Amino acid sequence: MELGYFWSFFYFYAAIFFLCLGLTDCALGGNETYRLALLEFKAGITHDPLGVMSSWNDSMNFCQWQGVTCGRRHQRVISLNLMSLQLAGSISPHIGNLSFLRELHLANNSFSQEIPSEIGFLSRLQYLYLHNNSLGGTIPSNLSRCSNLINLNVINNQLVGEIPMEIGSLSKLRFSLAMRNNLTGTIPSSFGNLSFLETLGAAQNYFSGSIPNALGKLTTTKALALSSNTFSGTIPSSIFNLSSLKDLYLGDNPLHPGSLPSNLGILLPNLRRLGMYKVPTFGNSHGLLYFYIQSNFLGSGGVNDLSFLSSLTNATKLQLLAVNNNNFGGMLPQQINNFSTMLDTMWFHDNHIFGNIPAGLQNLINLIYFRAAINQLSGKIPTVIGELQNLGPVDLSFNKLSGHIPASIGNLTNLYAISLARDNLQGDIPSSLGNYQNLQELHLSYNNLSGSIPAQVIGLSSLSVYLDLSHNRLSGVLALQVGNLKNLNELHLSQNMLSGEIPSSLGSCVMLEFLFIQGSIPSSLSSLRGLQELDISNNNLTGQIPEFLGDLIYLEVLNLSTTILRVWYQ
Repeated sequence: MELGYFWSFFYFYAAIFFLCLGLTDCALGGNETYRLALLEFKAGITHDPLGVMSSWNDSMNFCQWQGVTCGRRHQRVISLNLMSLQLAGSISPHIGNLSFLRELHLANNSFSQEIPSEIGFLSRLQYLYLHNNSLGGTIPSNLSRCSNLINLNVINNQLVGEIPMEIGSLSKLRFSLAMRNNLTGTIPSSFGNLSFLETLGAAQNYFSGSIPNALGKLTTTKALALSSNTFSGTIPSSIFNLSSLKDLYLGDNPLHPGSLPSNLGILLPNLRRLGMYKVPTFGNSHGLLYFYIQSNFLGSGGVNDLSFLSSLTNATKLQLLAVNNNNFGGMLPQQINNFSTMLDTMWFHDNHIFGNIPAGLQNLINLIYFRAAINQLSGKIPTVIGELQNLGPVDLSFNKLSGHIPASIGNLTNLYAISLARDNLQGDIPSSLGNYQNLQELHLSYNNLSGSIPAQVIGLSSLSVYLDLSHNRLSGVLALQVGNLKNLNELHLSQNMLSGEIPSSLGSCVMLEFLFIQGSIPSSLSSLRGLQELDISNNNLTGQIPEFLGDLIYLEVLNLSTTILRVWYQ
């Protein structure tokens, strides 16, 4: 009888023992393991300006600590969410003891040191967000043990080394994002096994070698970002079989230019955003939203370089066109006036484009951003530009534009920055520029503008960043309204033909840090306590250097060259 009881108890406790082998929190100290693991994580925090960790104490159950979420039935930590809380420190290896963790959100902080390999113990983990930190070291290869991982995001850290090929075994992975790091090597061919992958982001690293042909097996992928690396060779033809692709970024790589099919718009019918290193033509591009080919070495400076733009008239949903920072020559085709009325951004700057600005731009009624600086554009600024009521910034500087600044440009009441510097513009500054209520920057330097500076312009109170009218032929007296520039940081009026004295009202512009002007120095300038640079060179001034200049403690540069002022100092 006693022997029977013995075996009964033996089987009972043996069953409990083997059951506990499969449940990491089965032991009486299971919950204590989680609490201690969290306290070890807290010990790794070196900076907590918002006092997040203050709730992590014994006055309450750890499931009530800020950022900690436990399951409903058991006190098992299933989520740790400490995103965007200004935390700094290291991620404790004890994080691996939170064996039921499904979500780890530590993004947008300042965590440093390495990603602990113990995260690989978290077999239930589905979401790992470590982006926007300062994490270094390599990506642990045993993250492959997190077999339920859906989203892996380590964007914008300082990670080095290669992506472990073992990551390709994460069969449930849908999002793999490692952009803006210092990763090297190439994309593992094992990534071709990720049959559920929707987004692969590896841009802005130091990847090299060939783009794996195996990526062509990612039939569910909607976004592929490999730009800004050093991939070479040809683009695998299998990539153009990914008919689900909406976003494709391959630009800024030394890839072979002959490997891009001309019928790309047909092969990838769902394409919405395109960043390439070579210009395709588009027979079918109705769904295209964004067209990026900037910052490459495209074009030869020839007259036909921009002929591909004509095919984009089919892109009836196009919102952004960026062909800047290349070597394109030729003229802007008239067809750009027939682009989508949804277009809000056109960037042509930093090329070798010549000829006139097309006169039909008024058709682009939703255009907000227009930059064509640093080209060889000539002719007049079209008066119809004043009909683009939504324009915010306009930059046509560093060209060969001539003629007058059209008065109609004053109709652009949403404009907050305009640069027409270093062109060949003549005539007066239109007083209509004073209509702007949001203008923060105005650059008109290095032209042949003449006449007086309109009081409406020199007194435009919204100017807060930059006003540069220097190196022109402007004449007359500087209006008292210059005192309205109370928020302006930088004022350039030198190298003109201005007469009279500097108005004392300029002393009201207390935010000025850089002042380049002609005329005698009024005592009111002593109010400009934040002035860092003062240039009154190339004048015919006489008299004495005001003593108050010695009291401007932030003044770093004082240029009095080619003046006849005498030093006052005792």
